[in-house]
Amino acid sequence: MDYVDIDKYRAEKTLKIAQIPTNEDFGRSEKQLKKDLKVVRRALGEFQDTVYAHNKYSVLICLQGMDTSGKDSLIREVFKDFNVSGVEVHSFKVPTELELDHDYLWRHYLVLPSKGKFGVFNRTHYENVLVTRVHPEYILGERIPGIHGVDDIDQDFWDKRFRQINDFERQMHENGTIIFKFFLHLSKEEQRQRLLRRLAIREKHWKFSPGDLKERKLWDKYQECYQEAIAKTTQGHAPWFIIPADTKKAARVIVASILLESLKKYKDIREPALDDKILANLGTYENQLQSEE
Repeated sequence: MDYVDIDKYRAEKTLKIAQIPTNEDFGRSEKQLKKDLKVVRRALGEFQDTVYAHNKYSVLICLQGMDTSGKDSLIREVFKDFNVSGVEVHSFKVPTELELDHDYLWRHYLVLPSKGKFGVFNRTHYENVLVTRVHPEYILGERIPGIHGVDDIDQDFWDKRFRQINDFERQMHENGTIIFKFFLHLSKEEQRQRLLRRLAIREKHWKFSPGDLKERKLWDKYQECYQEAIAKTTQGHAPWFIIPADTKKAARVIVASILLESLKKYKDIREPALDDKILANLGTYENQLQSEE
């Protein structure tokens, strides 16, 4: 959408997350925003076909946000016009025993999108510098040499992880993966309202967990961790975008618009041209098919 200023949402290394607005509706009604999204996602779906045919780039979309920030519904609505064979969604939960037998990035390497495809990470490798930072005891399960207790997990440890994540993303980029990272920036009050709706509507009960309330008490700590993680890992080839998430429909339009406008800048992404010999004989092939009538 022409009213979405992409640069407005691009994270700076000097960001102060508490000063960034959590709500944006562009003065448009929900009905208008829904129509706008249909336009953008249709164009995005068409571009996906071109990426698939070109078959040299892959696209990785990383979604992070507090509970109830709207990650699941955003995935459902933004990618609705994609060919399902061209997009894969992966959600990363508590690591399994097999995953803990490898380094923390291993499970993410396994499901990176192949050339020509889009991959969506619903929660991402950043959980390893967010949830684990709020709950450093989780690190002990990784059985890292030299880490015997929580007291061994210092700032140098986290700085090392930020470097490793930057290296991971740089490697992806240099091998043809286009990376987008979105933080769905939700206000604490809006999260409260969404949790109350989960309790009030029977069909939404399954989404609620008492653990959500325990994590909510750690809100400020999470915000601090998000701020540092974003500041230390936003890169030109792997930018973070801070998306105001209090209005879900607007957040979807913003994300879809950033994806479409950014991808359109890759002028080399186009359908492959036909071989000259095939092109010169198109008329012959058409006649062969017409003669079958």
